[in-house]
Amino acid sequence: MSLTKKRIKIVSGSSIIGLALIYLYKFAIAPATSVPRASSAAHGLEEQRQWPPTEDAVQRNLQIAYDAQNALLHQQRQELLHTREQLAQLEEQVRSLQASTPRKYPKVKYLNYKNRKRILITGGAGFVGSHLVDDLMIQGHEVIVVDNFFTGRKRNVEHWLGHENFELIHHDIVNPLFIEIDEIYHLASPASPPHYMYNPVKTIKTNTMGTINVLGLAKRVMAKVLIASTSEVYGDPTVHPQPETYWGHVNPIGPRACYDEGKRVSETLSYAYAKQEKVQVRVARIFNTYGPRMHMNDGRVVSNFILQALRNETITVYGNGKQTRSFQYVSDLVDGLIALMASNYTQPVNLGNPVEQTIGEFADIIKHLVGGQSEVKQIKAMEDDPQRRKPDITRAKKRLNWEPKVPLESGLLKTISYFRNELARSDRFQESSRKYFDSPDLQRIRP
Repeated sequence: MSLTKKRIKIVSGSSIIGLALIYLYKFAIAPATSVPRASSAAHGLEEQRQWPPTEDAVQRNLQIAYDAQNALLHQQRQELLHTREQLAQLEEQVRSLQASTPRKYPKVKYLNYKNRKRILITGGAGFVGSHLVDDLMIQGHEVIVVDNFFTGRKRNVEHWLGHENFELIHHDIVNPLFIEIDEIYHLASPASPPHYMYNPVKTIKTNTMGTINVLGLAKRVMAKVLIASTSEVYGDPTVHPQPETYWGHVNPIGPRACYDEGKRVSETLSYAYAKQEKVQVRVARIFNTYGPRMHMNDGRVVSNFILQALRNETITVYGNGKQTRSFQYVSDLVDGLIALMASNYTQPVNLGNPVEQTIGEFADIIKHLVGGQSEVKQIKAMEDDPQRRKPDITRAKKRLNWEPKVPLESGLLKTISYFRNELARSDRFQESSRKYFDSPDLQRIRP
């Protein structure tokens, strides 16, 4: 064979080997997508073959996952913002509906500007004060209630909230008040033994400094003021029944003195302002009063007996049960207060029920009206507890043409119904509270 032919064969073999090497290189190094898949068997072999990812591929996958998570969070944030906007729109619609819908208040008489008075009631969220608010509002007057809510409760007057003639101010009358009014009913003071004995200094301040502030306000704006005094100014009386001319028999250092002496000073201040500053003053000496909106735990004989009877507990009578009281229904008292304010009479006036009852008899009446099985038990008498209390209301009859009208049994039935509803309300609240604190969700978060 010639030398030329041998060279041609060598070159041809080298070319074939080179092409084979190039093909093998492409198959091994090039991405899987660039390799043609000849058959399903070859495809299966390719999938079984796993190559370790490169650093760029890992970073690219992490970036993709991060971007996806960010996109999801952004979408959720947008949904929350949209939901918040919808809630705000719904709240605005509710407010608009409430504003456009007339609220149902008790029927109020219309008075023109000349006859309508602007009246301030201190302690107006309390037991007696809230009933006075109702009467004056229904008569068509503008009423401003000032209360520190020590014994008063907002729900006693909440049915008037929003009315154009009503205003509620959270304020302690121990501090000065600047307001324009025509009349003032000064009822602010704790009146039940547990309440005024709890903070005797505060009780004295309310009946002295508070009264000074009220009288000073009346002087500045030339308003007429009625001071709510008490039968406690008579102490443990030696005269029976008690007329307004009786000076009293009071222990000035006993447990009840903070209230008794506070009210006596309040009367003294009133007549000092009347004499020196020409303030128009009225003084009502209020005897035992009962009715709806009394505190169930105020420690007074009416609330104690009714609550014990409703719970089928023993009715406890302090002492031998022979001490006497006279009980008037709250609506009768309110009528007397309004009549006294409207009168020109300036001396103290007793407002109470002249029908006297022993505490023992009263316990039996409560037991009968409630219909329970409670027993009546006598326990140790309270210190400084007056033995007899009965008003002489001759002055009220003559000067105000006033006397109590509501029979004892009728008033007690209304009061018992109120206490029964309050007990049911309290039981529902306790049950809901128990369920809440015993709930699995709350148990899980407790330490």
